[in-house]
Amino acid sequence: MLIFPNAKINIGLNVVSKRDDGFHTIETFFFPVKELADALEFIPSKKTVLTISGIDIEGNPADNLVLKAYYLLKERFDLPPLSIHLHKFIPAGAGLGGGSSDASFMLKALKEYFNLPIENKEMLDFAGRLGSDCTFFIGNAPAIARGKGEILQPVEIKMKGKHYLIIKPSFSINTRDAYSGVQPAQPMRNLAGLIKLPMEEWKDSIRNDFEPSVFKRFPELGIIKQAMYEMGAVYASMSGSGSAIFGIFDTLPEIPKLPDKYFCWKA
Repeated sequence: MLIFPNAKINIGLNVVSKRDDGFHTIETFFFPVKELADALEFIPSKKTVLTISGIDIEGNPADNLVLKAYYLLKERFDLPPLSIHLHKFIPAGAGLGGGSSDASFMLKALKEYFNLPIENKEMLDFAGRLGSDCTFFIGNAPAIARGKGEILQPVEIKMKGKHYLIIKPSFSINTRDAYSGVQPAQPMRNLAGLIKLPMEEWKDSIRNDFEPSVFKRFPELGIIKQAMYEMGAVYASMSGSGSAIFGIFDTLPEIPKLPDKYFCWKA
């Protein structure tokens, strides 16, 4: 079975409070970027193995969320061994949700391929056990996310005709370090309401709480964001805790020459 787990961007991200369990309560708007996707394939095999190609990702393949998704369902169902191959197009450590998407799409593909009797509520629970962002990719539709990111409120938003530019430098941002630079606080305005404003007003209304401290440590990211606006972006922001910067455009601009190790994607 061949599937294509897609990326997401965060339009706005408020770090609301620190939880007793060490996590943070957030409010963000998840928007799927379905044109930017990994490729994930599996077939029955004599033993379960995961191979990975494409963009390099750190870590042992044995710890990959795709395998964790497989073994999570195998605890409940009698799944056979699988040969799994993941080809990475979505860069890791970018705030684009690639690993979470891979895991959730694996859950959905296993359910479909083996006709597993899993209700949607249980599927969301499985996804939440793999990671806070994973629940979003089960529905894979625009949504306001609260809690740790697992409480979702679907939102209808018009993006037809818009174009996207995503640029990620050669470095990544450690999520724990990013949180350490933020002072949690209740947002003054509700993000669900701000999203409904004309997009031209987002620049002055919707913010990512990670940007001030992250941009101070990595000025290059602020320069990229500013360049997006100079190229004509209607809205630009860092996605999640970074390090990818995205811009939303009415018309795609000419992309300037970038350093060789930059990731650049447009659609």
